[in-house]
Amino acid sequence: MNAPILQVRNIESFYGPIMAIRGVSLDVHEGKIVSILGANGAGKTTLMKTISGVMDPEKGTITFDGGDIQGWEPHKVVQRGVVHIPEGREVFPLLTVDENLSLGAYTRKDKDQIEQDRELVFRYFPVLKSRRSQEAGTLSGGQQQMLAIGRGLMARPRIMLLDEPSLGLSPLLVQEIFGILKRLNEEQNMTMLLVEQNANAALELAHHGYVMEVGRIVMDGAADALLQSEDIQSFYLGKQEEGARESRRWKRKKTWR
Repeated sequence: MNAPILQVRNIESFYGPIMAIRGVSLDVHEGKIVSILGANGAGKTTLMKTISGVMDPEKGTITFDGGDIQGWEPHKVVQRGVVHIPEGREVFPLLTVDENLSLGAYTRKDKDQIEQDRELVFRYFPVLKSRRSQEAGTLSGGQQQMLAIGRGLMARPRIMLLDEPSLGLSPLLVQEIFGILKRLNEEQNMTMLLVEQNANAALELAHHGYVMEVGRIVMDGAADALLQSEDIQSFYLGKQEEGARESRRWKRKKTWR
């Protein structure tokens, strides 16, 4: 197998005196989807911020396409081809869909290619084309997530870092968005590093998975093998089913009232 396009080695990052990630190492190969699983507070978002340059690591190295990028300014990381789509979508609510997409291409000068990529975004997310003049803040949560991914595509990434793309979305919307991510991977050879609490959806999409707990990688392997792992089934998938049962109980109580 070829060398990974993204290599993270022994990264340590801090919030003040608190160590948030502890000696984390992982690989992402070109054209593959890698998922990072873990509960809230495991350090997943901190890891994504460290890779994309939003946070500087205290120790360790981050290598992308053969060159070190740790400590770089975020806009230089984007120019290198690493695009971070943060948790919570974070679109520009008072700007239109078109204006949000244009901001995704702010590091580029190739106007003709930018317009071609805008049409590519509309091909994968046709609802955005029908709302291109609409303010992003008036879109539904699912449409805002589509816009955030589309804005990331406008930077022409070589790897997309996706932080909790399913957050706050209905199961049907999660299925739709994950289906589009799968198409982007298969049709555009888009490499992705995906942070998710929805372990089932993430591992069904990914080729490889890592599990984080308290800032460390505690398990990794092929995604289909992790799906069959008793530890993953009982801890992550079991928790999701428990949450779903609790949600159904709450809805029934609400109906009885």
